[in-house]
Amino acid sequence: MSTQQQDPYSATDPDVLEGAVVTVGGGGDWDDVVDTARLGEERIVVNMGPQHPSTHGVLRLILEVEGETVTEARAGIGYLHTGIEKNMEVRSWTQGVTFCTRMDYLSPIFNETAYCLGVERLLGITEQVPERASVLRVLTMELNRIGSHTVALATGGMELGSTTMMTDGFRERDKALDILEEITGLRMNHAYVRPGGVAQDIPPGTLDSIREFVPSIRQGIKELELLSAQNPTLRQRLVGTGYLNLAGCLALGITGPVLRSTGLPADLRKDEPYCGYETYDFDVITRTDADNYSRMRIRIDEMYESVKIIEQCMERLRALGPGPVMVDDPKIKWPSQLALGGDGLGNSLDHIRTIMGTSMEALIHHFKLVTEGFRVPAGQVYTAVESPRGELGVHVVSDGGTKPYRAHFRDPSFTNLQGVSVMCEGAQVADVVASVAALDPVMGGVDR
Repeated sequence: MSTQQQDPYSATDPDVLEGAVVTVGGGGDWDDVVDTARLGEERIVVNMGPQHPSTHGVLRLILEVEGETVTEARAGIGYLHTGIEKNMEVRSWTQGVTFCTRMDYLSPIFNETAYCLGVERLLGITEQVPERASVLRVLTMELNRIGSHTVALATGGMELGSTTMMTDGFRERDKALDILEEITGLRMNHAYVRPGGVAQDIPPGTLDSIREFVPSIRQGIKELELLSAQNPTLRQRLVGTGYLNLAGCLALGITGPVLRSTGLPADLRKDEPYCGYETYDFDVITRTDADNYSRMRIRIDEMYESVKIIEQCMERLRALGPGPVMVDDPKIKWPSQLALGGDGLGNSLDHIRTIMGTSMEALIHHFKLVTEGFRVPAGQVYTAVESPRGELGVHVVSDGGTKPYRAHFRDPSFTNLQGVSVMCEGAQVADVVASVAALDPVMGGVDR
């Protein structure tokens, strides 16, 4: 008896069952399901994105809605794929910094630090990193945390109808970027943290700039808090929406402000300290309502704590005085005395004369260190830091060469996106916008 091949997307007889049932076979595409499904007049599938102002980048949300209620939500990723991890395999260990800094483009210093901490553990030089370099790493990370959280509040406010939140949020972010530019030379994608330390010490006058920055940013955070915390419109949109409890966060591996909104004080700066964070005085901010409003408030309060840490970094830098910011190992340390030429490009002639005038061996060593890089003993390691969005980890593998054999990142935006379906299904379409804003995903970290 011959059998007829059944279409994997065919609907069963609507006369037999109440409404159409669509069976999705393996290897199918969601677009085909949408095209062939007979979902009825009230139940439809809509796409939010990939180019949509509420999706925090090129994220595609596939929503099945019945009236205004979301019955199913899926996240479609891959529209920003850059191949950063694969590209790092054909670059030196130091050049890898210039790639990974571009992943989560709102918190580049955290990408660099996580990677460099892993490389330093493989090299066995973690304890040799100068204290001044560790303080500068903490300083720039906390500046970066403020810059990232202000963007989360600004874009989230804009998506919920508050243009003032957006303009004020980006105004405060610019203050943090001004200091980062003064320290690193760039406002984004800094490549400042290097294996063994940092690229250079802070220039003269930077501590004075930070001293002026602290009261200004504290006042700016206060203004953002007054704009958002008691705003009746924002409270109506955020309180009680996007609920995700502790069990759900742990099951999905969600970290950062989303996890801390359930009341769990999970913060790697306290739980598994790095860069000397255990010696700083700050609080881990938690709330217990596990909703979108709690996540917004946590980010506001975390910025206050970042300002406290920045003040402590200023005191330590002043007490330490000028000193090395790179390990004292000529086989590893990147030349930290680099200076631009008069045309703003390349090295200055004075620096070139110094290298060439020392000895032929010094010139050869400099050339090999810059072009080929240093060798890292074979092995593998996982290191993680507390980024603005949660646990940012990196699994670094070395085969003993001058390039990473593998560098794979655990980006919190990628992991946290799993919460979209749980937070949105059964809620209103308008709540989807608020929930994605509360997750604060950065697609550069997702599609790395």
